[in-house]
Amino acid sequence: MTNRPASPPLIFAPQPLAILPVRDTVASFPIHRIYCVGRNYADHAVELGADQGREAPYVFLKSADCIVPPGRDFPYSGATSEIHHEIELAIALSGGGVDIPQDRALEAVFGYGVALDMTRYDLQAEAKARGRPWETAKSFECSAPCSEIVPVGQCGHAASARIWLEVNGEVRQNGDIDQMIWKVPEIIAFLSERFELRPGDLILSGTPAGAGAGAVQRGDRLHGGVDGISEIKLSVV
Repeated sequence: MTNRPASPPLIFAPQPLAILPVRDTVASFPIHRIYCVGRNYADHAVELGADQGREAPYVFLKSADCIVPPGRDFPYSGATSEIHHEIELAIALSGGGVDIPQDRALEAVFGYGVALDMTRYDLQAEAKARGRPWETAKSFECSAPCSEIVPVGQCGHAASARIWLEVNGEVRQNGDIDQMIWKVPEIIAFLSERFELRPGDLILSGTPAGAGAGAVQRGDRLHGGVDGISEIKLSVV
């Protein structure tokens, strides 16, 4: 029997693994990467002043530790005065690979959830104006609140479902996931051409119109969901 070399000692303890609960089980879903698809609803693209045609999707990443699990609130971030909400269908992968064909893409999906892509709009606008990356606007602490993950066996692969968000009881975003320009299998196939997808990857699939309806404020209560999948509730603190 071959002895494996011992792992080198760490100079300090690693940060805890980012996880999300899985519905009806004590097991958790471990987060590897968070991929975010921009302008994937035509009405939101128009809202941002972009063409609503079927251009290739563009993608940015959030760090896994941006996750805020259900039951926790969103702490208002520093270095900004304009944080906006973006309600999204989250796709949780248990498979992966490269160059995944569209007709096999759903085999990689473990389940679905509901997430908020919290965005520092003022920093994003500055980055856009200067042609710089968006990380300071998108990948900051607690910028990805998410619901529990619901296994496919419980929710299926919905082609159509209402996606919505209320702020203090007022509807801010209201659409349907069938309005996505790039559908779930297409998103997975596209990403796998550019990255090696892995189990634990979470894909935020875009947001409908209304994300620019108004910035959130401390004390606001956010409640949203994708019908037939899950809901998310939190306060801005």
